[in-house]
Amino acid sequence: MFTALYTAKSGMTVQQTNIDLHSHNLSNVSTTGFKRNFANVEDLAYQNYRQVGAAATEQNQLPTGLHMGLGARTVSIGRNFEQGSLQESKNSLDVAINGNGFFEVTMPDGTIGYTRDGSFKVDAQGRLVTSGGLPVANGITIPPNATNISISNDGAVSATVPGNTQPQPLGNLAMSGFVNAGGLEPIGQNLFKESAASGQPQQGTPGTNGLGIIKQGFLESSNVNVVEELVNMIQTQRAYEMNSKAISTTDQMLAKLSQL
Repeated sequence: MFTALYTAKSGMTVQQTNIDLHSHNLSNVSTTGFKRNFANVEDLAYQNYRQVGAAATEQNQLPTGLHMGLGARTVSIGRNFEQGSLQESKNSLDVAINGNGFFEVTMPDGTIGYTRDGSFKVDAQGRLVTSGGLPVANGITIPPNATNISISNDGAVSATVPGNTQPQPLGNLAMSGFVNAGGLEPIGQNLFKESAASGQPQQGTPGTNGLGIIKQGFLESSNVNVVEELVNMIQTQRAYEMNSKAISTTDQMLAKLSQL
């Protein structure tokens, strides 16, 4: 009977993790390029009281065994990298990836970070940077007197400056893809880092080698479905209540047993 207490406790822990994830998803429903999180759950080891196929008699075998489960646990948190909808912003520095891939940005320690957030800005030095001030990997600098900035589908950045009728090329947005994007390590600020699980980045030109194309004047919205998250929260709450009810019932049974 004590097993029931620990089994139900493990179920409550799993549902608490689910609630935390649903809350995190809902809090980022308006975050550009955010990818929905979800928990991967597995059942715990079983107590084997009677082996499947054991001999019942000299001529017969047991068709089933007796394995008592001990609950569940959360083993990992995954991310759904399904494409979010593209929302038009009409800002020339806003870009979205229509398809697979990540923008490359230079981290303060010189390493490369990866993001789906293309809400770029220009800093005091004229560099094209993220909202957090991190420069894009190829070091694109916008002239201070640029009158028009254009970013093509393949990531080529150009600008029109006074005195020139032809656009001046400024560089190309760096993009990478990963064999296992779910293995990227999230570090906050809409950024990911390469990990052993993600594999090495596969750099390429947007629109080639499985990478998506660039859409200027658009931003990728979060792929969180508010209605789905709310329904899942209700289901999680009910599961939590049922596990807590199992603990309460077991406690009552133990109290009754102690009175015998």
